[in-house]
Amino acid sequence: MANFGAYLLFDGNCAEAMAFYQSCLGGELSVTTVGDSPMKAQQPSRHHQKVINARLKSGAIDMSASDWLHPTRTRQAGNTVCLYISEATSSELRDYFARLSEGADPNLLDSLVEMPFGLYGALTDKYGMRWMFQGSAE
Repeated sequence: MANFGAYLLFDGNCAEAMAFYQSCLGGELSVTTVGDSPMKAQQPSRHHQKVINARLKSGAIDMSASDWLHPTRTRQAGNTVCLYISEATSSELRDYFARLSEGADPNLLDSLVEMPFGLYGALTDKYGMRWMFQGSAE
């Protein structure tokens, strides 16, 4: 079963921000840097200390985050909070992605691709909402 939550994108201070949220909300926090991930070889060394994924779980709260790592787009107000579907099967993810991409901005579409951590994609739907997708690569 897929999870639905928020995904936050920070400008190099993701670990600090998520530790703050944990101090406010409680729960379990996991933080992985680029340098400690399978993506290390695909990122420049200046990004190795940045957070590739952080997740805070506290009761019904389940939020994820990372530092901005997109090589061709600029972080700005409006693209730093995403709707996030995660832990979905490949078929669930492909179905959600196909439906939500109808009328989506083709310039802001990152097709579903297999990454070292699973299937990943993102899009901005026809209403201007940013979605991120992550699930198992079956």
